[in-house]
Amino acid sequence: MKKFLNLVFALILTVTTANAENINKAISDSRINKGAVSISVRDAETGKILYELNSDKPVSPASTLKSITLAAALNELGKDFEFTTELYKNTNNELILKLGADPFLKANDLKTLLKTAHEKNIIEPKAFFIDDTIIDQTEWGEGWQWDDDLNPLMPKFSAYNIDNNLLKITVEPTFKGAPAEIKLDVFYPATFVNLVTTGSANDVKISRNNSIAPNVLNIEGTVAKREQIEIPINYPKRYFILRLEDAIRDENIEYYGNFAIEKLPAQNIYLVAKTANPIKKAVDAIMQESNNMAAETVFKIAGGHYMQKTGSAEDAVKMLLDYCRQLGIDTKNIKIVDGSGVSKNNLVTADFMTSFLTAQYKKDPAYKDIFASSGEGTLKDRMLYFKDNLRAKTGTLTDVSAIAGFLTTARGRLVAFDIMTNDPQTKNSDKKMLEEYILRAIHSSY
Repeated sequence: MKKFLNLVFALILTVTTANAENINKAISDSRINKGAVSISVRDAETGKILYELNSDKPVSPASTLKSITLAAALNELGKDFEFTTELYKNTNNELILKLGADPFLKANDLKTLLKTAHEKNIIEPKAFFIDDTIIDQTEWGEGWQWDDDLNPLMPKFSAYNIDNNLLKITVEPTFKGAPAEIKLDVFYPATFVNLVTTGSANDVKISRNNSIAPNVLNIEGTVAKREQIEIPINYPKRYFILRLEDAIRDENIEYYGNFAIEKLPAQNIYLVAKTANPIKKAVDAIMQESNNMAAETVFKIAGGHYMQKTGSAEDAVKMLLDYCRQLGIDTKNIKIVDGSGVSKNNLVTADFMTSFLTAQYKKDPAYKDIFASSGEGTLKDRMLYFKDNLRAKTGTLTDVSAIAGFLTTARGRLVAFDIMTNDPQTKNSDKKMLEEYILRAIHSSY
């Protein structure tokens, strides 16, 4: 009997070693430094570790962090949470606009609110207040890169979210060799240094020096056909107020005063109108398209809800760490500073990531379904080999590529995995290719 058990253990060890060799070979064939790759693979049902490499090494997770911060936020806010923007009137004929930091709010939504006010015969308010206390006024995350301030994927975010916090610039050709025409779709105080000429191809670049003149945009290059460019708004509150003034004028409401900041009183008010967007919209934007503004906003709102005060990144991190403790996950080797994974100050281990994935899946099996499948979102042109067997969140930063999620193997086993490559010596395309080969090895081995 003892010899039989020894034989069984030897066979298990041989199979396990062979499985690991498939993954190791994928890494060695890639010529990426093995020390730059962190991997953890667990059985999603039992939490058993199937494979690990540098799994206790804290590294940057990039946007795979969204799968962690969003889960904690949803636990705090609930799946029925809505982003609401509400217009109130008090007994002194004053209006109060309560902001919900809705990442999907549009200028037309403000017009709808004011149209309803007009329909209710509110046409000459004595004053107009704004309650912006839902989240704090820190508009960028800790450790975000200053040279990304014109990146449309990284707009500023605050209670004043509107129109994706992006400014739309149209560059129109005129006639060959002549300066192009530059215009905005709505009024916003910006000055353009127009160095764009009409040519045979589109090659337009935008820059600005925030320390000298943040409202001056240098636009240079050539344009052959109309090009629309989006850049982050440098002062979201100003842009929001301008769109609110547009709505007031469009609805013929007689108000020409300022917009003082005041918290919504608890008494002597009534709701005039409101707009709402479900959190499901944010879940899809965050997990499918890796929307940074939505991720940061949801994280801060949840932190404020957790602490019962104005939301901040610091309070959101407290909420997340507390949630990890509830799940029984060790957090001593990680550092998290934002909700999107944009900051390289975020440091996690692959072991932490798969520990969270398996614990969250055990708590809520539907968690797996919020991840993108092959051919969807940020996986639109990737991982097609796996078809519906893969659910994953990708992450990309300079020198960093990562992917985490769930994979159903060829044997029908559901595994949770995390792969993070932090390597300045290789191209991101090579890192992403390695991710696919590692996942193929996992798929065939387990």
